[in-house]
Amino acid sequence: MKLSDIQCRNAKPKEKGYKLFDGGGLYLEVLPTGRKLWRIKYYYLGKEKRISLGAYPLVTLGEAREARDDAKKLLSKEIDPSTAKKDKKTKAIRNVENTFKAISLEWFEIQKDKWSEGYQQKILRIMEMNLFPFIGGMPIANIKPPDLLDCLRKVEKRGALDIAARTKQTAGMIFRYAIQTGKCEWNAADNLTGALKTKRTEHYSALDEKQLPAFLEALQKNEARLFERTRRAVWFSLYTFQRPGEIRQAEWSEIDWDKKEWHIAAHKMKMRRDHIVPLSDQAIKILKDQQEETGYLNTPWVFPSQVRPRNPMSDGTVNKAIKNLGFGDQTKAHGFRALARTLIREKLRYDSEVIEKQLAHKTRNPLGEAYDRTQFLEERAPMMQDWANYIDAIRSDGKVIHGNFKQSA
Repeated sequence: MKLSDIQCRNAKPKEKGYKLFDGGGLYLEVLPTGRKLWRIKYYYLGKEKRISLGAYPLVTLGEAREARDDAKKLLSKEIDPSTAKKDKKTKAIRNVENTFKAISLEWFEIQKDKWSEGYQQKILRIMEMNLFPFIGGMPIANIKPPDLLDCLRKVEKRGALDIAARTKQTAGMIFRYAIQTGKCEWNAADNLTGALKTKRTEHYSALDEKQLPAFLEALQKNEARLFERTRRAVWFSLYTFQRPGEIRQAEWSEIDWDKKEWHIAAHKMKMRRDHIVPLSDQAIKILKDQQEETGYLNTPWVFPSQVRPRNPMSDGTVNKAIKNLGFGDQTKAHGFRALARTLIREKLRYDSEVIEKQLAHKTRNPLGEAYDRTQFLEERAPMMQDWANYIDAIRSDGKVIHGNFKQSA
């Protein structure tokens, strides 16, 4: 005879525990202490087994019967309900431990040595600002595409379409790692193709040959009253045309004064390879002037922060200086690279492969990747001097001839 809720409620404890059966293996065990526990007795592979469902009345009679029926369905599929229950509990514990934030930081620790310090900071910012506040605490296995899309929409509303796309890309890499390590079964980012707004691809703004004289004049006159340290950073960017992150994180320990070279470690480079920058006389003069002004600060940075000299200048300093000079719409610091590539090829007639090597770009020739890092260094050293002379000749309205720069009278 099946139990009723009144029977369960009125069951009193006795000196010894006893059981009230509901049928199908379900029974309520009444303990001498007065506790009432739901249990199911069943047979699996010929062995008698039991599982506990919880205490009455927290687990109602109806809920206990549903659990019994679920156990019968598992048995019909030759699945042990006890094992299934343990697996469910293990999964729940794993989900608590495997939050999106926990897996993201685990992935970051594995990947970070492949990236430059600047890129590491960029990825951390994306996770901490755009992902962790919204889905960081969720089990990664439970995150659905709409959950991730909500995060990305918040970035879109700021008008930061590029950052929204980068955030989606970063999340996709995290989900891919989670799938590989068995933490989740799907990549929520893969199902968001076409869900985000996009804007037309734009290349870095760069000066052209006609705009260069006016820019050099503005930089020389400095009517924008830039700090001298900042102005030197702009000149150094022009003369060396390295990436803004490499410029601002340049350290005195990397400068070889005797060889007139700047040695940049692989971890600072986008392509993760050591890089040598031959330094022109003009670049050396900038460094000496900078050292004379900042030497007393006891800072490792060639271009220290104006406010916190123990830190490098911020990544927006040179771009802000360019804007204050009145050329913010025409170029960015990164645009000096495109400017140099174009003019060194067209005006100074250097081979493209030599220029690309100086830009620290990946060679198109797969065999080139195995070459020594000093490849074309003998060609690059005079090229960098010719480039600095070319800039100075334009600044002084000189006539430029490849390899022999003559100042006009």
